Amino acid sequence: MPTLAKQTEDHLFEALDQIVGSSNQDLIQENANVDGQSPMGQMSKFASEAAKHYAKKVMLSPDITQAMEENFIHPHDLDFMPTGTTTCCQIPLGEILKDGFNTGHGYMREPNDILSAMALASIVFQSNQNMQHGGQSYPMFDKDLAPYVHKTFVKHKKRIERYATNLTEAALDAAAWKETDRDVYQACEAFVHNCNSMHSRGGGQVPFVSVNYGTDTSHEGRLFVKNLLLATKAGLGNGETPIFPIQIFKMKKGINFEPGEPNYDLYQVALETTAKRLFPNFSFIDSTFNGQYYDGTTESEVAYMGCRTRVMGNRHGVENSIKRGNLSFTSINLVKIALTSNDVAGFFDKLDHYIDLVIKQLLERYAFQIKKKAQHFSFLYSQGVWKDSEKLAAEDELEEVLKHGTLSMGFIGLAEALKALIGEHHGESEDAYALGYKIVSHMRDRADQAADQYDLNFSLIATPAEGLSGKFTRGDKKEFGNIPGVTERDYYTNSFHVPVYYSIRAIDKIRKEGAFHKLCNGGHISYIECDGDVSKNTKALDTLVKTMAASDFGYGSINHPVDRCTTCGYTGIIDEACPKCENADQEKVERIRRITGYLVGDMKKWNSAKRAEESQRVKHQTDGAKGSAAAQKCSDHS
Repeated sequence: MPTLAKQTEDHLFEALDQIVGSSNQDLIQENANVDGQSPMGQMSKFASEAAKHYAKKVMLSPDITQAMEENFIHPHDLDFMPTGTTTCCQIPLGEILKDGFNTGHGYMREPNDILSAMALASIVFQSNQNMQHGGQSYPMFDKDLAPYVHKTFVKHKKRIERYATNLTEAALDAAAWKETDRDVYQACEAFVHNCNSMHSRGGGQVPFVSVNYGTDTSHEGRLFVKNLLLATKAGLGNGETPIFPIQIFKMKKGINFEPGEPNYDLYQVALETTAKRLFPNFSFIDSTFNGQYYDGTTESEVAYMGCRTRVMGNRHGVENSIKRGNLSFTSINLVKIALTSNDVAGFFDKLDHYIDLVIKQLLERYAFQIKKKAQHFSFLYSQGVWKDSEKLAAEDELEEVLKHGTLSMGFIGLAEALKALIGEHHGESEDAYALGYKIVSHMRDRADQAADQYDLNFSLIATPAEGLSGKFTRGDKKEFGNIPGVTERDYYTNSFHVPVYYSIRAIDKIRKEGAFHKLCNGGHISYIECDGDVSKNTKALDTLVKTMAASDFGYGSINHPVDRCTTCGYTGIIDEACPKCENADQEKVERIRRITGYLVGDMKKWNSAKRAEESQRVKHQTDGAKGSAAAQKCSDHS
């Protein structure tokens, strides 16, 4: 039997051979946001596999490496562990623009209009993407950009005054606002195009970026959101659906929830836009676990990373998302634990063992991260991006600022674990649901205990499972074979979701999954999968969003088919042939679908597990449906 070190070395060279030969789609397209076929994408994968090898041999304790090799746990983004970088950040765009910033190649002064501000917003995203291995987000995009909409209005008003001296004040304002409206749309259009074309990390990846908005009731903020939605709805140059930015519309009673509220009209535009372009998603400020932080300020509103990550509670300062993010997260394979347990009691004993290992691993990684110096991440810690970083000198270590971040324990395959334990998943019976809720509650309790014990922001996250979904399954299938309802598919169900292939009314799915959101304080999302053209039935979408709110959701989204014919540019639903030009070549059909909160334009780039999962999602027609009936005719995907 070869030693563990020899096994990992053999695995490394096997992976490098597969990258050279492009022979393993699951490896080279592990992340659908990276073109693994391109030279820079291949260089990234070479570096990634080598860095993982180094981390396993040098940086991880033997018991943690063993648990990984045995398929029980998975530290995410292990390839970035040797760099000491962190995952993600909610960036205070307004502060950065007001003070100006330095990218390392020159100083950018405060912009004087919305066009410049949006150009710099793209640059901030791109600059910080090279500091962290995860995503970047703006938590209050509308409030941050509203001052630059106002500057644009003032500039136009002064210019018009110079040549139209006979205009009344009202006419002058109307003319200036008309031109401002045009500029804001152009700025938003350029921003959306930039987010889908600018590259980071050596050119192999477009930045993974998110924006949260919807609650600024100023004229400037409302004008900004309206035009961002319209630019998104219009699509890219050939009518493509924009993959980035991930957009999150913040729902708040009294602001945009019901007719007569100041931003209710923007919510209607948001519904129309998501019906065509799948964005925005929706977050819920009034949920029990988000509402507890809300104090009436925009800063206290919950903000999500597009994938699902949530950062709010803070043992070391103000409890909101601003200038904070996740440091790292590690996931547990609930299915493997269930398959190797004799009974439910044994399952919980073994679960505790692997929770202990995950906490140990997160702490070991944190101990390495805090010894890095501010100068190693120049933009993140010198330009006011991360909380308290303005207090750091270049040679300072990072412990005092990283304690604001979160250390998250994740999980995957609750549904399959329940099938292995008692023969039913939580969509099928109340007993299974009760056990599933007990399992996730136990993991949350253990995360809270770790937070108390180590005085750090430990949290439980409902794992995004794009690559891990198939990785865990392949390992377990090799060991246990095809077990009906457990290992028979190419993927495990995402986090706490009811399986995508299980037929259930959407309204029941929402209610079942909603209860888990409050347990997963490190992040959560649920999806509802609709079939057919929902653009003609935004009332159905409204019902789904309101049902999510009533079910104590934190973050949710609505999915439906969005296809594009690359021959003629038609965007809509394409079955066997394009309804416009009759193109039947599937290589010339781009199918937009959602993976873990974000979209991917071409399913051919997905790994095999996610392609299999998407093909098995239960979908139902919504054409002609109204209200709650429409909600019941949609189903979920994980």
